[in-house]
Amino acid sequence: LEVDRRVIRKRISRIKEDLEKVRAHRTRHRDKRKKMQMSIVALVGYTNAGKSTLLNQLAESELYVADQLFATLDPTTRRVDLPGGYKALFTDTVGFIQKLPTTLVAAFRATLEEIADADLLLHVVDISHPNALNHFEAVEETLAEINADHIPIITALNKIDLLEDPEKANTTLENYPRAIAVSAKEKIGIKALRELLKKGLYETYTAITVRLPYQEGNLLSIFHESGKIERIEHERGSTLIQGRLPGRLIARFDGWEVLPENEFSDEEI
Repeated sequence: LEVDRRVIRKRISRIKEDLEKVRAHRTRHRDKRKKMQMSIVALVGYTNAGKSTLLNQLAESELYVADQLFATLDPTTRRVDLPGGYKALFTDTVGFIQKLPTTLVAAFRATLEEIADADLLLHVVDISHPNALNHFEAVEETLAEINADHIPIITALNKIDLLEDPEKANTTLENYPRAIAVSAKEKIGIKALRELLKKGLYETYTAITVRLPYQEGNLLSIFHESGKIERIEHERGSTLIQGRLPGRLIARFDGWEVLPENEFSDEEI
């Protein structure tokens, strides 16, 4: 029995080392993507929602697709062309389940970190499933648990081709935020989804006020280049900015946000 325990402990240790190597590998890839200054979209959803199939359609590529739990364990990233000449990186992630066991969190850490680094989330829901709304809520809860619920989100109600009356999917849209009905398998609604994703990444602005230290010059440049500045004040050691940013960029300013009330002086620069 003791020998078996030692063998098990060695296997656990080896698996942990392998997971850490995967995590380090993914971290290097994320750093490279950030340097590319390309927007990142993470596909999330309950297991078997059809995320990989949808990414295949969006990226016009072929990912492994299977009707089984956790068919996608390693995050897979593809470049996707959007309307207007825009491009973005889309990452397929592990399918969620209700009350994800804590023992699996470490195994999924790499894919969960992909979600936290995204500029936009594409939540894929199997609308043909009788528990679709429960699955949707389970994913929302998981996003909150991993502190990713602040990221802008678009919902794709997938598999409308499996509904007896596909038109009924349109009446269901009101139950989901920023939702669109699609069928990844039958290529229904893909063009409209691309347009919605472009708007979510580049045309939807969020009000924000930040105080940026001078050493955060990169963020200051991003605000000038991609945002709409309404007020700005140069303080000792920092710059106070009030304006609007594309939703995809809000997460980058996490930690620098302040309340606009009583922050600006009477004299505006």
